[in-house]
Amino acid sequence: MLSNIRPFRRTLLTGALATFVVAPFLAPNAFAKSETIVDSLRDAASRADITTYPIRGSNIAVLEGSGGNIAVLAGKQGKVLVDAGITASRGRIEQALSKLGDQPVTHLINTHWHFDHTDGNEWLHSVGAAIIAHENTRRHLLEAQRVDDWNFDFPPSPSGAIPATLITNDRVLELEGTKLGITAYQPAHTDSDISVYFEEANVIHVGDIFWNGLYPFIDYSTGGSIDGTIAASAKVIAAVDADTVIIPGHGKPLSTLDDLKHYHEMLATIRDNVARLKSAGRSIEEAVAAKPTEAFDDERGQAIISPAFFTRLVYKGV
Repeated sequence: MLSNIRPFRRTLLTGALATFVVAPFLAPNAFAKSETIVDSLRDAASRADITTYPIRGSNIAVLEGSGGNIAVLAGKQGKVLVDAGITASRGRIEQALSKLGDQPVTHLINTHWHFDHTDGNEWLHSVGAAIIAHENTRRHLLEAQRVDDWNFDFPPSPSGAIPATLITNDRVLELEGTKLGITAYQPAHTDSDISVYFEEANVIHVGDIFWNGLYPFIDYSTGGSIDGTIAASAKVIAAVDADTVIIPGHGKPLSTLDDLKHYHEMLATIRDNVARLKSAGRSIEEAVAAKPTEAFDDERGQAIISPAFFTRLVYKGV
């Protein structure tokens, strides 16, 4: 699906992580008892600025600051969004979109079901966006979901938030005059992960398969696994080239193949470190105390997922 990639030259724009990404999402015990991790993210999204990162040489940009990174394709007649952010940021997202042109949003693609990527589905659908997603994204949004590691129960989503066009296998869509290669992955971050490849521009949004500069969350409650995340990131590495702009679900919005390779190496190294500890009979708390992530903590352990939290996630899956 991602073969025959045409390279193009571009300059990567870098920037600091949005404030809401850095501060609230550390671990469940980082919040007051009256506030869940989801409440904290929604509150932060209501206050966060939306930063726009144009991708040179294309009509694609990334919006950072509301949940996961949002890709925007500005076509002649309409806009295509990849991921919807958090509804609390609606006003700022609309302002950012208006600066990219006066076209309406005609299509929205969800990379997976998590609320920080789908919370805006309903309002975007209300202004005319047709929603496209993996069949498991539709299933999870239709039903109540519990994410154990967030200690949070999500109610079923409203009807306007439910994807109507479903992805079950790899396919190519043509939207707003642009070919989009959709790749469906085996369970990785969740059981509903897809990537969206903008063929002419050589740009790919991989959702939460990749968190650049951060430890990732892995949702075992809806089919995710550490091995699946490693395999999915390896699949992306094999499919792209050195000129591909890679948009991660979280972290530096415009990333490179080298960034993804370093991420994959980190995942595999920590998986092996934790597996050895677990095979030796170490308890989960003993594994945390052994600091199997230590070599990567300065780079990745300062925000969102703490080293201890990530160690616990990996321990579950090895």
